[in-house]
Amino acid sequence: MSQTTLEPPPDVESEQIAWYRNVETLRIVGQVAAVVLVVGLLFWLFNNLLTNLNRLNINTDFGFLSRPTNFQISFDEGFDPRSSVWQMVLVGIKNTFLAGIVGIIIASIVGLVIGIARLSSNWLVSRLATIYVEAFRNIPPLVIIIFFGFAIFTFGPFPVLEEATQISWFGSDNTALVLSNRVWGVPSLIAEDNVGIFWAIFVFAIVAAVGVAIYRTRLSDRTGVLHHRVRWALGTFAIIALAGHFIVGGAFSASWPVVSENGRRIDNGFVLNFGYISTTVALGLYTASHVAEIIRGSILAVPKGQSEAANAIALRAFQRYRYIVLPQALRIALPPTINQYLNLIKNTSLGIAVSYAEITLLTKTSIGNGRPAPQSIAVLMAVYLLFSLTISFLLNIYNRRIQLVER
Repeated sequence: MSQTTLEPPPDVESEQIAWYRNVETLRIVGQVAAVVLVVGLLFWLFNNLLTNLNRLNINTDFGFLSRPTNFQISFDEGFDPRSSVWQMVLVGIKNTFLAGIVGIIIASIVGLVIGIARLSSNWLVSRLATIYVEAFRNIPPLVIIIFFGFAIFTFGPFPVLEEATQISWFGSDNTALVLSNRVWGVPSLIAEDNVGIFWAIFVFAIVAAVGVAIYRTRLSDRTGVLHHRVRWALGTFAIIALAGHFIVGGAFSASWPVVSENGRRIDNGFVLNFGYISTTVALGLYTASHVAEIIRGSILAVPKGQSEAANAIALRAFQRYRYIVLPQALRIALPPTINQYLNLIKNTSLGIAVSYAEITLLTKTSIGNGRPAPQSIAVLMAVYLLFSLTISFLLNIYNRRIQLVER
């Protein structure tokens, strides 16, 4: 009887696979080909741009930034046609920042309130919050900006500047608010000669407030008492700052708005033009509708047992949200909220519809006055990129600090 001998299976790993059948090799070749294709396409586009610019005798450098703009920026008396294009860029950055930061504050506060209101057990409050979200979220932000700019201001209830409504400060002779269809005037502060000493005290007040907050936090960790670090820090800062103001004999003085004799401008105070108000309020309210949904979803994502435990120890509704629900919901809500903040900053470019002098409108006007378009657009893109990366960097740092650390 013959005996069958089983041969060992061939060593698959020892066999060499052809390069055109090797998955790893094909993946590397594909990536290299994609990079070469993209770089080649960008080089062709850039070379084509330079060829056309040279054919049209358009400079390709950025020397135009030091040349005068030859136009006036509305509602900016410190800027004149002799100012350089670079100064125009700085004005645009300032105006974009002011609209963006105030819009973010409005969106955060309103979005938080509306998001919580949507979860209210009160039928009327919940329905009103739902109507707000559905109304603003489904209307383009440009339409909302135009509505505020024209329906509220240009053709709205506010009078012309010559007949502006002036509201006094609690019955005094000082004007607290000037309302018209083009500009609003509000009180402001004017720095005095001794303001330098005050700023040193101001910095010390900030350091002291941070120190008090850290102390209260550590005290709470040791003893278990409520830290109230925000309340203590703000109180410390306010006391030191106010004391510094009076110690130096008054670092600031009040400037009250008043309509000029010719009725064409507002003297003194701080002037807000209708374009800024329309852009900021419209974008703040629009973004708040999206933030509200993020807040609502984040609160619902917090385990229900957390709220039940808060109710079991007799916490009031405000305490339940302040100490239990919202701190946990914030960890969930912050990443998508960052995207909404970035969208708000970029949507400030829609202020062009109401003649708000943000960076996009000023760049468009500069190009219309003969400045090279490619370089101007490159500067514009760099500005928005700087805004977006800065906001993302700062908020992502904060996001990492509030996340739970697993052991």
